[in-house]
Amino acid sequence: MEQQEIISSSLADLQNGNTGVITKVSGHGAFRKRITEMGFVKGKVVTVIKNAPLQDPIEYEIMGYRVSLRRSEARFIQVQPETDDDSQFDIPFAGTVFDGGQKVSSKEKCDVITVALVGNPNSGKTTLFNLASGMHEHVGNYSGVTIDAKEGKVREDGYLIKLTDLPGTYSITEYTPEELFVRQHIIETMPDVVVNVVDASNLERNLFLTTQLIDMNIKVVIALNMFDELEQSGAHLNYHDLAAMIGIPIIPMVAVHGKGLHELIAKVIDVYEDRDPIVRHIHINYGKDIEDAMIRIQSMLKANPEIADAFSTRYLAIKLLEHDKTTMRALASYKNYRSIVDVANAEIFKLEKEYGERSETIITDAKYGFIAGALNETFTENKIEERKKNREIDNIMTHRLFGFPIFFLFMWLMFQATFTLGSYPMNWLNTGVGMLGTFIETVMPAGTLKDLLVHGVIGGVGGVIVFLPNILILFFFISLMEDTGYMARVSFIMDRLMHKVGLHGKSFIPLLMGFGCNVPAIMATRTLENRKDRILTILITPFMSCSARLPVYVLLISAFFPRHQGLVLLSIYAVGIVLAIGSALVLKKIFFAKQDAPFVMELPPYRIPTIRNTTVHMWFKGAQYLRKMGGVILSASILIWALSYYPRNVHYSMNYDAAAERLTATAGMADAVKNEQLRELALKKESERTEQSYIGRMGHFIEPAIRPLGFDWKIGICILTGSAAKEIVVSSMGILYQADLNAKENSGRLVEKLQKQEYTNGIHQGEKVFSPLIAYCMMLFVLIYFPCIATIAAVRKEANWTWALFTMTYTTGIAYFVSFCVYQLGSTVF
Repeated sequence: MEQQEIISSSLADLQNGNTGVITKVSGHGAFRKRITEMGFVKGKVVTVIKNAPLQDPIEYEIMGYRVSLRRSEARFIQVQPETDDDSQFDIPFAGTVFDGGQKVSSKEKCDVITVALVGNPNSGKTTLFNLASGMHEHVGNYSGVTIDAKEGKVREDGYLIKLTDLPGTYSITEYTPEELFVRQHIIETMPDVVVNVVDASNLERNLFLTTQLIDMNIKVVIALNMFDELEQSGAHLNYHDLAAMIGIPIIPMVAVHGKGLHELIAKVIDVYEDRDPIVRHIHINYGKDIEDAMIRIQSMLKANPEIADAFSTRYLAIKLLEHDKTTMRALASYKNYRSIVDVANAEIFKLEKEYGERSETIITDAKYGFIAGALNETFTENKIEERKKNREIDNIMTHRLFGFPIFFLFMWLMFQATFTLGSYPMNWLNTGVGMLGTFIETVMPAGTLKDLLVHGVIGGVGGVIVFLPNILILFFFISLMEDTGYMARVSFIMDRLMHKVGLHGKSFIPLLMGFGCNVPAIMATRTLENRKDRILTILITPFMSCSARLPVYVLLISAFFPRHQGLVLLSIYAVGIVLAIGSALVLKKIFFAKQDAPFVMELPPYRIPTIRNTTVHMWFKGAQYLRKMGGVILSASILIWALSYYPRNVHYSMNYDAAAERLTATAGMADAVKNEQLRELALKKESERTEQSYIGRMGHFIEPAIRPLGFDWKIGICILTGSAAKEIVVSSMGILYQADLNAKENSGRLVEKLQKQEYTNGIHQGEKVFSPLIAYCMMLFVLIYFPCIATIAAVRKEANWTWALFTMTYTTGIAYFVSFCVYQLGSTVF
């Protein structure tokens, strides 16, 4: 379509393929700040790529990268047709100001160097951290994977280098908790060197964060990551000249292949030892008006020696011009605070009157003007389209017709593979656990210790550990979606649906992470800028069936749904999703009415994940699962065993030992028949003893409440113990049900034991304890009810105790209601 056909002044009105030049960004508050920081500033060329399958949001390209906006947000951006002469939008490039001398640390040198890693999401920062430190933190190709500061260590050239991997962030203003956290870490801990990881394939946007680090007047080294992509594109960057211009050493790297790491560490040491000539006191020249305003504010700041000694006055002046509330709060306790604010407000008024823009937008424009000027002198772009392959892939994965089917197909493959591929190693582990139980049963003398090992430890922990392969496969698929960049596309195509239920499209990322584990999923809600979105996403995340519940599903589906296992499992996950949507609609109306947040999200380029990163992530989660085996689940298994083993002085309804002796002495009875009757006699005795144990008494106490769900007292106990960690449901079943059978039918055969369970007394005597309907209701209850203790702790940390208690209560209430309805309806129909 020809450019002259573009007659609209709103970005939202442009059609696919249209290009426009940004003339103004309106809107207000945090949205305006974020959108300008991501490059939507006056004079930038923006192209409409395509609409999401449901026509909203819209994908745009600006400064060589992709970003998605809802149509409602795009209306705040005014554009005009691109012309041959857009010089009226050019911001003068004033270069830099040399403040004299090298940056020299005032700290006394020692053999420990503290280094903070700072960079945009998708810049490869955490990959670099893992490479350098040898730690196995998860790397994901979407915003917000690193949600806490991770620490690692490197020893090089006699130094111990302490690395801190800070959250990925586009800037260090105060738009998100991550931004504020990064800024506070740098100001308060004062690392010796900050390593700014920059994506070489997206220089203009990544360097915005670099300009903010320059303002802070700290020691910085740039790790120019993905340098191979820049070279392959045919572009050329004279990074030596750029480094000299900004006073920051630049080291080209390809972190995913380990290239440039040694050079980076050596440069960090050089900078720490004050022997790198490039590291100098250089400031960005923002132009006469802004510089004059900063000088007047700085004079007020320097009037108080306490402020001048504690902070960079130039940095504070910039923050005050940007209306930065955190900076104002930090200065509020100083004596001349009121005078400082009065001067800052006067300068802001003059700038806004002169430029006709908000002061923070004026400074953002100036920063991008500096970046454009610096790259104009040092960077030669290849005009040949180098992203064609990415665009072709994206056209398929987010296609209007094929986008959703491809996503659902991928989800089905993930769940089906969890069973089919996982069944082989699961059977091997199952056999191994059974053999171990038989061995101990054979070699150890009868007694409490033997019972503890066979029924408590092996029956509990062993019954759960067999599902490790299934969990590894699930994490492999989730990691694959994250590392390739597909996870961000899922958010893109799902945003309109998510928006309908009051959620942000980016909420889909933590929700999908919840299929792995609810705890990091809840922590990942920090990437949502709006508190309403964070709280609402946290409240419905427990409905996302985590991997801890997977052993319960695998066990019951294998026992009672041998056909269509993948579909049954998918149905459980689908119920969780439906409940999450329904809960979000209700909770939005009750607690979060008339609150909305903009959808601004980068769509990173597709990248081929390395086997190392994907398998490291998979195994890291697997190792966490194994540690859980040796901690919470082992402790809980022993506790459950003890409650089921004691008290020993049980009053039986009959003398089972005497009855067994009489049966053994009976002549003329076939051995097979005699053994079967002896087995049934032993079964009744052990069942009666278990019922009178402490855990049996607890189970009978709650049984009247759960009987309408089709559950017996043992199922009730399993659910009760599972509130600590969902894997313990399987451990409890292994402990409670295995004792009902001959010890030679060892703990590795829980599926068969569940299939054979019958009521031994009462009105249901002789009936099967489990049926497909009861098994399905139990899976539903485990899916929905009381999140594990770790999840509740995460909710309390990210929200507060009120929301944590509310989560415990309302999820359990919904679990009871849903299971009750399904069981009663199923019993009536079938």
